[in-house]
Amino acid sequence: MVRIKKKPDQLAFFAQQFTPARHLFNLVLVGVIGLIVCMFLILQEKEERMMGSSSMGSMGAHALSTTALSIATTSKKPPHLVYGTAWKKDDTAHYVHEAIKAGFRHIDTACQPKHYNEAGVGNGWTEAAQELGLDRNDIWLQTKFTAPNGQDPNNMPYDASAPLKEQMLTSLETSLKNLQTTYLNSWVLHSPLPTMDQTMEAWKIMEHELENGRVRQLGISNCYSLEQFQSIYNQATIKPKVLQNRFYQESNFDTELRQFCKEHGITYQSFWTLTANRKALHSSELTALATSHGETAQTYMYAFLMSLGYITPLCGTTDLDHMKQDVAVVKRIQQGDVLFAGDDELRAFAKLLHMPDL
Repeated sequence: MVRIKKKPDQLAFFAQQFTPARHLFNLVLVGVIGLIVCMFLILQEKEERMMGSSSMGSMGAHALSTTALSIATTSKKPPHLVYGTAWKKDDTAHYVHEAIKAGFRHIDTACQPKHYNEAGVGNGWTEAAQELGLDRNDIWLQTKFTAPNGQDPNNMPYDASAPLKEQMLTSLETSLKNLQTTYLNSWVLHSPLPTMDQTMEAWKIMEHELENGRVRQLGISNCYSLEQFQSIYNQATIKPKVLQNRFYQESNFDTELRQFCKEHGITYQSFWTLTANRKALHSSELTALATSHGETAQTYMYAFLMSLGYITPLCGTTDLDHMKQDVAVVKRIQQGDVLFAGDDELRAFAKLLHMPDL
């Protein structure tokens, strides 16, 4: 007689193996693994912010258009211009709108109603973005905190009698509302405060906002002392990524400061770039040199600064044709056109400006 082996009941076997206790254990194990992964991602993001990364989620990864200035996803941005919005008053929205339509993608402003219409910048970029099919990641926004001594006392964006932290947080919240955004690509201290202790107090507040995710990088403007800038840099936990200064002969073109920026990976943003150098730009020698490269003296000046590799000029033109010319020279450089063949040609141009060194 052949004995037939009875097959075990599969459902019974399953029930024996997957008891409630074992099921609970598996759920706890999965939960612990998930918690570890979340903690790792949070710590990784915080570390990136502590490094002052300006590229974290703020740059469009795709080509914006054939005329737009590129916004790279890497920390090393390609050469570009920043559109400056000072002194444009009620026409700010119009000019920002036109600049973005012409191809600008980087905008500078300040929470300082005395000289800037920050809400106009917000209206201008959002209107242009809607027309062009752009989103927030396609536009780079930089604004500034301006201390009470730089404000119009009759038109303050915060309570001047409040503690510094309250002033700065109110200023930041006002900027975010004016610019119609939840974060800033760059937040700049408009100038050092009266004392170094006050300056560093302000810087620590700015660092905290970067850690909170409302700011992507930090910088300072109108700082013309190398010793002072080095002190800020050395004391800062999150280092400045931008120094924005007037670029002119009276300050010796910030030669030592620019060298420090170059050595420490800091972008030097030049403003008053054309106005302060008008005499040199109108010289026949410089004009002829620019013409030989198919540029105006003004666009060739921008090309010179961008070709140095660490300078980003601000451009505040209100002329639509000039906007297009400025965008065009940036595109030439981004596409690989060589307008200065080496340091010798750069130094020859610098000599025309009476600029002592590159």
